[in-house]
Order: sequence, then C-alpha cells, then structure tokens
Amino acid sequence: MRPPHTEVVPEPVDPDEDPYPSARRPARLPRPWREQGPVVAVVAAGGAIGASARYAVSLGWPVAPGGFPWPTLWVNVAGCAVIGVFMVLISDVWQAHRLVRPFFGTGVLGGFTTFSTYAVDIQRLIDGREPRTALAYLATTLVLALAAVWCAANATRRVLTWRQR
Repeated sequence: MRPPHTEVVPEPVDPDEDPYPSARRPARLPRPWREQGPVVAVVAAGGAIGASARYAVSLGWPVAPGGFPWPTLWVNVAGCAVIGVFMVLISDVWQAHRLVRPFFGTGVLGGFTTFSTYAVDIQRLIDGREPRTALAYLATTLVLALAAVWCAANATRRVLTWRQR
C-alpha cells in the first residue's frame, strides 16, 4: 500500500520494444499440425467406426422404458475386455505403428464403449423413478468393466507366457 500523498510516475517506454510480448505467437509450436493431423484423423475415423457399431447394437437390442439398459452394459464390458487384450498386445508383443493405438484404442474402442450413454441411462432411470435399478446399473457397469479389463489383460499375458514355453 502507498503512503497517502505520493505520486506514481510511470517508467519511460522504449518505442521499439513490444509492449505485449506474451501475446505474440511462439517461434516454434511444440507439436506442429503435420504431426498431430494424422492422429486426429485416425481417432476420428476409428471413433466413427466404433460409434456406428455401438449404434447398431442399440438398434438391434432396444431397451424398454424403465428397463435395465443391458445393451449399454454389455457393450461397455465387451469393449473394456478388448481394451485389456489390445493394450497387452501392443505393449508387450507388437511393435505397433504410432497410429495404431490412437486409431483402435482411442478411436474404435473409445467410440464403441459408451460411458456417456451410461450416464444418460442412469439419469433416465432416476427420472423414471427407478433409483434402485439406476444404482444397480451404476455399480454393475463399473465393477464388470473394470473386471473385464483386468481379466482380459491377465488372461492375455498368461496365454502369451504359455505359448512361449
């Protein structure tokens, strides 16, 4: 805090100095678009494939109002199991191309597994006065999805170890 009767005198400004240096664009971007562009493209393509497959499941297996959302549950569990297998294979077995993980893991499986629909299903059940079903669905999906990843990854590692003998 300043004493009461002091005047603040601004410092002289150099006219050649940029008054807003932080507003300038950095000389070099950390990850140029030419490196990130292919990643964005394969994630988008994979996401379109995965979301289309999930949508096909929802068309083929509709859920009655107030009913348990079995299709979403099994899509999420199956997708998580595939993620468990895939991550072991590309981490321990294959020397995968740098775009394989974004395409299949983030794109296809991220589009196929549908935790946003899971949240909407829970809200729909609560709004439909089915709180016990919503809670059962919430817990069952979480437990089965995590168990699917763990079991699939461990089973894949065991199969790979067994085949190497």
